[in-house]
Amino acid sequence: MTHARGPLFIASIATAGLLLSACGSETGGQAVPAADPTSETTSTATSTKETSASKSAPAVPAGGDITAPGSKLKVGERAVIPITVGDKSGTIAVTVTAIEAGAKEDLAKFGDKAKNITPFYLRAKVENLSGTDLSFTSIGLRGLGEDGKGTGVIISGDTPKCDSTSAPRTFKAAGETYETCVLSAAQDGSKVAGAEYNRGDDYVKTPLVWQS
Repeated sequence: MTHARGPLFIASIATAGLLLSACGSETGGQAVPAADPTSETTSTATSTKETSASKSAPAVPAGGDITAPGSKLKVGERAVIPITVGDKSGTIAVTVTAIEAGAKEDLAKFGDKAKNITPFYLRAKVENLSGTDLSFTSIGLRGLGEDGKGTGVIISGDTPKCDSTSAPRTFKAAGETYETCVLSAAQDGSKVAGAEYNRGDDYVKTPLVWQS
């Protein structure tokens, strides 16, 4: 298994936007607020398919239609997503399987940067639907608070209970799967109640959201 590790990073943006470290990991996702979907009609799904086709993403095999940008899902539900990473493109299914609160002790290696912070773990299963070579690619998820907005804390890295993993070298055939965990966090007394996927042109402005 290949690990997408990066330098430990925590930043608080709840008040004065205090930057506590200058380095980050790509597995944490982009801090783009989630937006409610305005339509999940057939025309929207068709438009999404045309966009992915323009990027030369293979047709979705028997995994269902592409999940429309802005869709709201429950934890445990699967989203079908076209991806393009460098010269690799294809279609994957992403299922957020759990959003778990961790122990504050899990952040011990962050030192004082983790003061007043509680970790949360966004666990996901990823499946190769297109059967194309998607080895070493990764997904990005961002934790959301109970109000559907960012938690005010940006954190990346790994803990003993949450290992951020990219696709293995064998992730080249339809049906291949792997599991990963994305570290998120919230101020003490708050919680991470949702997970957001906002990668790719189709999902930057209207992300997919899983809610617990």
